[in-house]
Amino acid sequence: MVNSTLVATLYVNPVTGKDTNDGSRLSPFKTLTRALRTTTPIIIQLASGNYSSTNGEQFPLVLTAGVTVIGNETNKGAGIVISGSGEYQSPSFSVQNITLLLLGDASLMGVSVTNLITKGTGVWIESSIPYVANNTFANCGREGIFTTGNAKPAILDNVFVQNAASGLFMARNSKGEVLRNTFQKNPLGIAVTDSAAPLIANNKLLDNRTAIALSRDARPVLRQNLILKNAQGGLLVNANAVPDLGSSQDAGGNIFQNNGEFDLQNAASQPLISAGNQLNPTLVKGQVNFIAATEDTPRIVTGSSSFPDLAGHWAAAFVEALVSRGAISGFPDGTFGPNAPITRAQYAAVIAKTFQLPSSTKPAKFPDVKPDFWAAPAISSAAEKGFISGFPDGTFRPGNNLTRVQAIVSIVNGLKFTGGNPNVLSVYRERAQIPSYATNAVAVATQKLLVVNYPQSDLLEPLRDITRAEIAALLYQALVANSKEKALASPYIVSPDAEVPTFADLTGHWAEPFIRALASLNLTQGFADGSYQPDKPMTRAQYAALVAVAFNPTPKRPAIEFIDVPQNFWAYKALQIAASGGFVSGFSDRTFRPDQNVQRLQVIVSLVNGLGLPAAQSNTLLPYTDSNTIPDYAQKAVATATQQRIVVNYPKPNLLAPTREATRAEVAAMVYQALVAINRTPNINSPYIVSTANS
Repeated sequence: MVNSTLVATLYVNPVTGKDTNDGSRLSPFKTLTRALRTTTPIIIQLASGNYSSTNGEQFPLVLTAGVTVIGNETNKGAGIVISGSGEYQSPSFSVQNITLLLLGDASLMGVSVTNLITKGTGVWIESSIPYVANNTFANCGREGIFTTGNAKPAILDNVFVQNAASGLFMARNSKGEVLRNTFQKNPLGIAVTDSAAPLIANNKLLDNRTAIALSRDARPVLRQNLILKNAQGGLLVNANAVPDLGSSQDAGGNIFQNNGEFDLQNAASQPLISAGNQLNPTLVKGQVNFIAATEDTPRIVTGSSSFPDLAGHWAAAFVEALVSRGAISGFPDGTFGPNAPITRAQYAAVIAKTFQLPSSTKPAKFPDVKPDFWAAPAISSAAEKGFISGFPDGTFRPGNNLTRVQAIVSIVNGLKFTGGNPNVLSVYRERAQIPSYATNAVAVATQKLLVVNYPQSDLLEPLRDITRAEIAALLYQALVANSKEKALASPYIVSPDAEVPTFADLTGHWAEPFIRALASLNLTQGFADGSYQPDKPMTRAQYAALVAVAFNPTPKRPAIEFIDVPQNFWAYKALQIAASGGFVSGFSDRTFRPDQNVQRLQVIVSLVNGLGLPAAQSNTLLPYTDSNTIPDYAQKAVATATQQRIVVNYPKPNLLAPTREATRAEVAAMVYQALVAINRTPNINSPYIVSTANS
């Protein structure tokens, strides 16, 4: 980050500059090489163009302590390309071919770096503490950045794309912070080895072969990263590496979605601990112990900000981006007030600046907006363009706070976005609170990735006053949707890509949240006609298939060959997995009776036995009015399942109906609750989940 003390600024322009110039704004140098010969501390401002050997650059370029090189941070250095390679004798890795060497506290911001030579590195950081922010590292012959020795860099808000080996490689005793970067289309997004122990937080890793790979004695701390659509997998742990994936007091908050072969594969020598991470249980391989995280909201890890009250705030990147556009500003005391509400008048002013609305020549049409009111011109402009409107009585009410749903409707109407599919609203758990007039607009906004919900992406809170931070995030996403800005990585952007299948017969069903949650994990599916048939009974074979994929149990006993289940039966393999894992068993005549419907009691006993849950201490506190119908052999299992909040009863929580056939909805709900009990999935609020507190 730029030092606040007064230092000289040199200018470099590879198109119009000359190295015989004095490096001033009107008389810039031609090469960065020439500018770097100047006594430090110094700020070097780069103009657009190519900084290559053909233009006179001599590689590697060395940024010594006190040197700050700045291009264009707003667009991550697009058009300011430093491309080349030179030999560097590394104290820890012998001779390397690198583009830039960062020493001391040097800073590199807003440039694009590429090293096309085979095994070429973009930036080499060795036992230094540089600041590297808002750059693009692309098409390097090996990796974008390599850190080694006792390096402690701050690597923030960069893009690493299509590098030949990895985006970022951290070795030896490297530490430092890797925050809010995007790693895309690299064989490895981030590789950490030796004894490196960086903080890796709030990054987005997508479309790589493997997102993060750890080896040797690596000890990184992973928090709030979004790891999705990586062809092979998310996090690969080898040798003696032990990543910090959260604890009971500090949730990991990493989100793994739609990865290929694994979300988390532990090939290391000891079990891992995972707390508060979102993982597909079927894509977890190796020894992993899942524990509950007690904190209510994720702890967001982020870097510094120009506003003291934005440091560590989830929306800092959105706010800073809008501030840089001049669309929004802070308060006279130097703060931003991210959690303060925004009035309708203030919102109109921000809208006018964000979308550069032409000044209106017409007086405000609202009787409560006087011509000399400070926001009158902005209100008129925003109203003319369809961003805002008044109330039925004709007033605008400029001092009223804006709600979240009003802001969403405003953006969709003003930008003339269309084409909403109401089915996407199923991603919001309190979608019933969305006013009818706003349902289409919210659907459109969701599909266009405008909606940003913190701390839980499925919690819209449509009627709550929107905060200044939330309005910044919403407006920035609107600019992205309008191709005016580049996308920022945030796990709180609601993505229809993570949307679950739409079942025609689930809307309003009591078990809808359980079924959709399982479907989003690819653990259950509907029928060819688009229905789920939630109230249809489930067969024993269908149940075995569900638990086999949901829990993927390790064998506890030899597989059983049932005489009525031939090897060509559709669920044969699933039955073998479920049976050897202790979830299901056959009858005394060696049959399984796969087409027989499964009973509610059988499901409960199966889940308790298969998961090996610790037995309840007492059976006497069962809250069921029909407890006398529970067989003696099942009393302990029912008590255990109740204590673990696995039992789900609709419509009466205190009516167990143990011998009734279980419906597809009931089985889905109880399987989901079993996943909650073993800390594989987040809680769902439902009045039909039974606990001893219901008694």
